[in-house]
Amino acid sequence: MSAGMKVSEIMTRDVITLFEEDNLERVNQELGVFRFRHLPVIDDGKVVGILSQQDLLRATFASSGDGVGGGGRAREARFLEETFVRDVMHTDVMTVHPEAPVGEAAKRMLQNGFGVLPVVDADGMLVGILTENDIVRAASDVL
Repeated sequence: MSAGMKVSEIMTRDVITLFEEDNLERVNQELGVFRFRHLPVIDDGKVVGILSQQDLLRATFASSGDGVGGGGRAREARFLEETFVRDVMHTDVMTVHPEAPVGEAAKRMLQNGFGVLPVVDADGMLVGILTENDIVRAASDVL
């Protein structure tokens, strides 16, 4: 990874996104099938939030209460169907520009404890995401 490498050179461009109106049942399926840890939430192409696998697990666990067995599973299924992304997503999303240096983006991720930064263009439109894996992959190519 060169010192002048830009975010656009290593970011993930094919991004699965969510909408605030999606229920958690759909999200659970997306995260399970595609094994994503973070999914950007968009409105008209602009990032309005981010939902992590940890957010989904936390919300699901909180909804299950002390129920065990079939009743607990039914309650969890109902919760996933009736709860929407807007109810559990993070709205304080830090983004990065595609032309930003990877080193700066990585420092921001480390300083803030983020595993992902949505990449947005000058108009605020989502063009990709920068993940920890993208950075590690780029570093491993150099090493």
